[in-house]
Amino acid sequence: MTLPPWLRLLLWPASIIYGDLARLRARLYAQGTLKTKHLSTPVISVGNLTVGGTGKTPMVIFLAERFLSQGKRVGILTRGYKGAAGTSDEIELMKFRLQDRVMFGVGPDRYETGRQLESKGVDIFLLDDGFQHLPLFRDVNILLMDASQPLGRESLLPAGNLREPVSAMDRADLLVITRLEASPATLATIEKLQDYPVFSAVTRLLGFRRFGAGIQLFSASEIGPGPFYVFCGIGNPKAFFHDLKTWNVSVSQTSEFPDHHHYDQRDATELEQAARTTGARAFVTTEKDAQNLSGLSFSEFPVFIAVVEMQIPQQEAFLGFIRERLAAGSAVV
Repeated sequence: MTLPPWLRLLLWPASIIYGDLARLRARLYAQGTLKTKHLSTPVISVGNLTVGGTGKTPMVIFLAERFLSQGKRVGILTRGYKGAAGTSDEIELMKFRLQDRVMFGVGPDRYETGRQLESKGVDIFLLDDGFQHLPLFRDVNILLMDASQPLGRESLLPAGNLREPVSAMDRADLLVITRLEASPATLATIEKLQDYPVFSAVTRLLGFRRFGAGIQLFSASEIGPGPFYVFCGIGNPKAFFHDLKTWNVSVSQTSEFPDHHHYDQRDATELEQAARTTGARAFVTTEKDAQNLSGLSFSEFPVFIAVVEMQIPQQEAFLGFIRERLAAGSAVV
């Protein structure tokens, strides 16, 4: 969300009030005036400080895959933002990637949905977008920050994108800096901080799926040289466009839609008209967007879905820190 300067100035007083209320809320929970509920099962929260994408869903998938490989029964607690009927585009993406190997608890009351899943047997909970969900206790608090969106000059809502003051970082147990692919110097600096709970994460391209044609993955060379017309409705579209450039995907033009945009046939028709004028050979979009294309027909151009995963260069140290925090929590009487 980028607002014109005049509107940011107009909204500045509201941002000051919002920040004061956010600090007060956090203080009331820290003091115990507002009560935090505890589940019997360990909880790992994944969240951020800003509106928009920082890689929360890829991180939840990353953690779920690691715990599943250890034979753990994983439950994912999520609000289902901008969804309906107990699901959303992000939930459907996680279900597609994780299949029936995990259980989902969806709803605004993550404690109650967690209790319901505990009755079925869960070894570890992953609290999706949980940094601001203070009513539920977490054993590990992971905060993601996007290197492509520095917070130094960012304002609080509604004038800016901050959901909380930067000082809220103090609640985090560890910090993960995402999207460092284009900043080797920063990546090298962070990788040296092995004695501190700060880690880097990069986005790796696994391949492309063709929309409506199953789960088969194609390499970049197999989908052709392009050029491709790229569209998406995600929190940080420019980061996706930059990733494609990094992966040497030829792009003719791009279109941005609002985050969680539900496409209709009119969108598909207009996209095909635009692609035709740019000389594109096909479309490329994200896995999240693919969940919002259901039932649509692209008659002239194929749509390829970029399938990615999160990688953490210091993975063993990262997972080791989480194990230590979980062990410390289990030792508390």
